[in-house]
Amino acid sequence: MTKTPSNELSRRKFISHSSAALGATAFGPFILRGKNLNSKVNVAAIGAGGKGSSDTDNNARCGANIVALCDVDLGRLRARGEKYPRAATYQDFRKMLEKEKSIDAVSVSTPDHMHAVAAITAMKMGKHVYVQKPLTQSVYEARLMRKVAKEQKVATQMGNQGSAGSGLRRAVQVIQSGIIGDVTELHVWSNRPVWPQGIDRPKGADPIPEDFNWDIWQGPAEHRPYKAGVYHPFKWRGWQAYGTGALGDMACHTVNMPFRALKMGYPTVIEAEDFSTINKETYPLNSRLRFEFPARDGMVPMKFWWYDGKVDGKQNQPNKDVSSKINSTFGNIRGSGCLLVGSKGQIYTPDDYGSRYYISLNDEKKFKDSKKHGADLAIEKDYWVSPGHNQEWFDMMNGGRAAYSNFDSAAYLTEIILLGCIALRVGKKRMEWDGPNMKSPNTPEAAQYVKRDYLNGYSI
Repeated sequence: MTKTPSNELSRRKFISHSSAALGATAFGPFILRGKNLNSKVNVAAIGAGGKGSSDTDNNARCGANIVALCDVDLGRLRARGEKYPRAATYQDFRKMLEKEKSIDAVSVSTPDHMHAVAAITAMKMGKHVYVQKPLTQSVYEARLMRKVAKEQKVATQMGNQGSAGSGLRRAVQVIQSGIIGDVTELHVWSNRPVWPQGIDRPKGADPIPEDFNWDIWQGPAEHRPYKAGVYHPFKWRGWQAYGTGALGDMACHTVNMPFRALKMGYPTVIEAEDFSTINKETYPLNSRLRFEFPARDGMVPMKFWWYDGKVDGKQNQPNKDVSSKINSTFGNIRGSGCLLVGSKGQIYTPDDYGSRYYISLNDEKKFKDSKKHGADLAIEKDYWVSPGHNQEWFDMMNGGRAAYSNFDSAAYLTEIILLGCIALRVGKKRMEWDGPNMKSPNTPEAAQYVKRDYLNGYSI
């Protein structure tokens, strides 16, 4: 069994990383090994279809040589190979990494259960990595990803592309200026899932398509019969064996801005307050979770609520008392967003990425666009304007500052989010949490969900 990685960052060090990454420089010598800085970066894609398609194209736009493509679906692989005819093609990323010696960096755009296996394998070979959100499927994997990235001194970036938005970065600065005072409540909601959840595993088996490698797709998970249209493509997100549900899918976007602005660190309590029926196969159709955060770096204790899915046909969202200003200003709450409640006012963002935000101070009845709010305009702009989410990763490879969502920060965000997935699987219990040691003092059954088993010859 792999040794559990130690807690390498103290809470205070984490706080500085999560909030001050705006102006951070690279944490180590990330310069491409053995290459002239003016040379192009040789990038391989693990997961060439779906999100991997845009990830590959974005890397090419940053000047990369796309030297290899990997996908278990030969139909997708052939289509992408037509766009990048010089790229070698593979169905198994392990064979690709073994044979293609020129690879400098890889993007990982697979289902969640393959993120850590692929990325850690690549990093241990000295490859720089870009991994789609959520960074990992388990808390243990997130901790290990951060550890390996630091040891290997590789450039990293998680694919929550909203991180590059000036609106998000400005919101972090403005909130930390104290514009709405001490934030005691955070509410975040999503209209996901938009894929099947709350269902059991179907019986029987269907013929596996000739162009699809079902065994490699399942990777380290316990193998099961193939069922057409049940897992691949896209519908894997709701299955506990492969995805992380609505929370894992969207919170790396919607919680990203407040995570940074509020220096959230590890929560001390997580509780699944309410959710629809859950079994051992899929996540529930809706959920409401509460995370409790202690005082940290001058910030007061805070509670964070997450809402997803629909309840009685209506979107799961904060109650009317919490959302009264939103409703009076905009008429209703939109599909995704977040609300920060402070001692001096509130900040509301109505989208997944936090790209726009609105302010309402305590003496104001409605929200006002931050770009027109006097209190916001009075704060001098002081944040890192991104050259582009993927470009940050390339700049980091070439010795520049650390990418905004590098694993040192992204792993912490991912850990927090995945604790909600653990709470759902534990049930409606007040789960206390010891963040540094990745365990619950009062809910020992949580341990089985912190780290997964790696089967079928896979390991990290």
